[in-house]
Amino acid sequence: MNLKFNWDALGIAASVACAIHCAVLPLIVTSLPLFGVNIIENVGFEYFMIALAFCIGAYSLYHGWKKHHHSFVPILIFSLGFVLLFAKQVWHQWQFWFLVPAVVLIVAAHFINYRSCRVHNHAHKDDCDH
Repeated sequence: MNLKFNWDALGIAASVACAIHCAVLPLIVTSLPLFGVNIIENVGFEYFMIALAFCIGAYSLYHGWKKHHHSFVPILIFSLGFVLLFAKQVWHQWQFWFLVPAVVLIVAAHFINYRSCRVHNHAHKDDCDH
């Protein structure tokens, strides 16, 4: 059985999970101190989620660029999204202004990469090894 893994779908899912985490966590977390749990400003978890999303997304976009479409557009959009995502961590007072465009750009980069991989159907260059 030939099983192919869709890295773009995983990247989109990780980005959406991150967005849900960032949107829902403040709603749920406000009641946790009543139960003796305090995870509001867990910097380690935030950076872990950013690193995980970056690793999955970077691999997905690299694979699409190298094997299929050879376009830097998804990589540039993805990079801008991660700059905004990191800015959200640095400037907490503006985090909601950075979060929405960051997630939109990251998901858009994966969507463009996914579509470009399907449309170009292996647009080969001299450096392709397949």
